[in-house]
Amino acid sequence: MTTKAEPPPRAVRIDVRDLTKRYGRSLAVDRLTFRVEPGRVTGFLGPNGAGKTTTMRMMLGLDRPTSGEVLVDGRPYAQIQEPLRQVGALLDASAVHPGRRARDHLLVLGRSNSIPDARVDEMLDRVGLASVSRRRVGGFSLGMRQRLGLAAALLGDPQVLILDEPLNGLDPGGIRWMRDQLRELAEDGRAVLVSSHLMNEMAVTADHLIIIGRGRLLADVGMTEFSARYGRRRVRLRTTRPERLGRALAADGFTLRPVNSGTWEVLEALPDRIGAVAAREGVPLQELYLSEDSLEETFLRMTLRSTEFAAVAGRKAR
Repeated sequence: MTTKAEPPPRAVRIDVRDLTKRYGRSLAVDRLTFRVEPGRVTGFLGPNGAGKTTTMRMMLGLDRPTSGEVLVDGRPYAQIQEPLRQVGALLDASAVHPGRRARDHLLVLGRSNSIPDARVDEMLDRVGLASVSRRRVGGFSLGMRQRLGLAAALLGDPQVLILDEPLNGLDPGGIRWMRDQLRELAEDGRAVLVSSHLMNEMAVTADHLIIIGRGRLLADVGMTEFSARYGRRRVRLRTTRPERLGRALAADGFTLRPVNSGTWEVLEALPDRIGAVAAREGVPLQELYLSEDSLEETFLRMTLRSTEFAAVAGRKAR
């Protein structure tokens, strides 16, 4: 006799619709509209003060919107019965009573949503905390608390995950572990929303990007399209005769700019075009290659006018 296979879980998404939040005269979130689709990791990016955490809090019913709405599977979070089974969240890894043991913390959460105790031990093992499950959380490092927070988020096997800076406090091995966890969760068909300031990690983890600044949407785009739409490409080269090459390029409508000692660049150009000009002028090239902005470089340029606090650049940066 064969056992009937369990049907795959139904795909669930988050809909953010014209979401606005004011605190007195301060506008924290300004008419945000986007979707977090199942089956992919969505990176939620923005400078400090952009409104990311406020948006996530409204998703979870912790803050009430001034206007607009957030729907999870077509319903506000407050209307979801046993919400841990629908939405897993990690907003603040330190928001755990320090005197409570790790396993007891998860047991309380699980029993409040009719989740079997066996699931607690399963999640502690998954995040690598089984051996310290009876230790009090007050003695945990930030990285251990992040792991405990992820265990809590996964406790109800939810189809939606909302994680605010889950990489904070993790060592390189922990960051790689978390990256693998996020990818696996998305591949299982879950909608995974992750905020982070670690651009290099988001570049290799996220499938889609939502970028906001001063509460407004700046970009809603797939990772593969992001560089083509918002990034800049440039040709970088090394030559012993930059003055002559610069004059020749200027005649063709290009500008040769110094990068550092011995290295120069030409924005929005291709190597074969620049190489042809150098060959025509008899200018020797020691190096010639195409370079594109990283996610971090593009993000910083996009959010330059949306940054709440900006330090004065040093001589080298200027």
